[in-house]
This record gives sequence, C-alpha cells and structure tokens, in this order.
Amino acid sequence: MKKMPSALSGYTEFLCEIKSRIQSARLSASRTVNSALIRLYWDIGRAILEKQRRDGWGEAVVETLARDLQTAFPGTSGFSGRNLRDMKRFYIAYSYPAIWRQAVAKLAPAGRGSRELPRQAVAEIPWGHHLLILNKLEAPTTRLYYLRAVAQFGWSRNVLLNQIKARAYERSLKAGKAHNFPVALPEYLAEQAEEALKSSYNLEFLGIGRPVRERELETGLIARVQQFMLELGYGFCFIGRQHRLTLGRKEYYIDLLFYHRFLKALVAVELKAGPFEPEFAGKMDFYLNLLNEKERAPDDNPSIGIILCAEKDTLEVEFSLKTKTNPIGVAEYQLVPKLPKELKGQLPSEGELMALLQDELPMKRNH
Repeated sequence: MKKMPSALSGYTEFLCEIKSRIQSARLSASRTVNSALIRLYWDIGRAILEKQRRDGWGEAVVETLARDLQTAFPGTSGFSGRNLRDMKRFYIAYSYPAIWRQAVAKLAPAGRGSRELPRQAVAEIPWGHHLLILNKLEAPTTRLYYLRAVAQFGWSRNVLLNQIKARAYERSLKAGKAHNFPVALPEYLAEQAEEALKSSYNLEFLGIGRPVRERELETGLIARVQQFMLELGYGFCFIGRQHRLTLGRKEYYIDLLFYHRFLKALVAVELKAGPFEPEFAGKMDFYLNLLNEKERAPDDNPSIGIILCAEKDTLEVEFSLKTKTNPIGVAEYQLVPKLPKELKGQLPSEGELMALLQDELPMKRNH
C-alpha cells in the first residue's frame, strides 16, 4: 500500500520549501512588473516635459494625449489626464541630481558612508506610495527619508501615511537620539537599530492629559497595541507584557517585549512615568543579559533595550550608558500635543488662568 504524502518522511519540510519558492517567485514577479511600470511612467513624464519645453506645447496636450491613449488601450487604467500630470511631477521631482546629492548629504553624516537611494530602489516602490509622498511632502530630504524607509522596510501605503502624519522624519533626526548602539553592536546592525529608534514617541492616542503611573501607561498601550506598534515603526512584533524572567529563585518582569523582524532581535521596552534616572540603564542592562542568556535564539542578534520616559537629559543618558555592553536606547514619549513654537509664551499658563477665573467670579457674584 502506497504511503499518503503526509506520511512520507520529510514531506512537511519539502512542502514548506516549495511553498516558500512559489511565494518568492510571486513576489519577484510583482516587483518586476512594478519596476517596469514605474520606469514607463518616468519615461512618459520625461517625454511630456521635453515636448512642452522644446516645442512649446501647452498643458492642453496632456488631456489630448490621455484621450488618445485610453482609446488605443481600452480597459487599461493609469492614463488619465491627472495621472499623466502626476508622471510629469514624478519625473521633475526625482530628475535633478544636485538636489538629491544635497538631500543625501543631509541624511548621511560624515563617516557613516553613502546613503544614496539607488534608482533601482525607487523603481521598486509602488506608484501609490510615490503619489502619497509627492502629495504630502515638499522637501527633497524629507521625501528621500520616506523613500528609503519604504524601500528598506516594505511599508504599506497605510503605514507610510501614518508615519508621515506622525512626523516620523522630524522625530528621527539624530540630534535627539540617545543610545550606545555604535559601541554595543556591529556597524551594520548599529545603523539599522538607530533607524528603528525614534528620538520621541507620540502617545497622544491614549487620550491621557495628566500624570500617570507606569502600570496605567502600560495598560493603555496594551489596550491600543496596534496604534502603539504603528508608532514604534514597521517590523515590531508584539510578544507580551510583564514578560517573566527567572534567575535562581527570583523573578523579574519586562514591561513590554517585542521581536523586530528586520533586526532579528528581541526588543525589551521599559516604561517610566517620570524623567530618566541613571539606575534605569543598569536595570535594562541586567534584563538584556537575561534575555540573551535564556531566550535569545542561536541565529538572533543581541537583544536591544528601549527605555521610554517622560523626559531625558541627553548628557545624563550618555554617561549612564558609557559602561553598558548591551545596546540600549532612551527616548521620550509625548502624551499631549506640544504647543507650536510660534505660540509659546503667547498663551496664559494654568496658574494665570486660575487667577483670572478667581478674579472674575467675585465680579459675577456682585452682578
């Protein structure tokens, strides 16, 4: 009697391998199709612009071309007048090398190597993502940041939109980041870890406008873990809260534990209701030692710690991390919207408002 496939030795592994090859081939085919489409749109945008500049054609030619293309290719989307104008914008936005060299220079500090986004990577980014970036952003440096992020992390369009709305670029500027990644991780991994860490995290979605205890903050984040993971960034996979670790007879608990798909590392997150204190770094270093010893997989990279606190002093953080061998980052969180710079000092403080109310109340009683 012949064995059923599921009973054959090694069949399950063989099936998984074939499925993986099929998925890889489909993804490769999808990228090839997308790349060809983006290059076509680039060429069409360039051709329209060159004809308008060289032969003096006006904007009306775009609508004429759209009608003729739709007639020539019935049932094919993508050749509307609006989309043809977007192709021209796309070409103009990315066709000035000097502007992009300046943008790259701003995103690549000395000694960190070139971070130029290859044209091939631009071609692999879906058209809908390009339109979102073109419509929402103006500065080449900012556009380059999100193009690189999409190419590196595979953000969906919704994730990209959320990151733009959360001002991920502004909050990722290195001047505000505090960590010891360059000394605790290999160079290639340190750069990736720095990309994953933000200088601050926007937790306004919790709807908390008052001081809170750490456990209350943790409970709120777990209740809205999907929004929190969007704020953390693409690649974080939630493992659990109050993750238990043991050493001898003692037990220890990590507030939140994640795994990062691209860093291939466990990420421990500790929440602090107040400002950063030097002892927080020592405690996190201890937790990371336990994670590496007890739970890190053989092919995983070293575990990473993130301490989220209400505020931090960068110099204090720097000295606290000097002797730590594990990679640790420290970032602030924001519970309520910050007042725009142009309005600071122009609105009354809470104390001034209270004093004003107290002055007004007697007057109303007298009337």
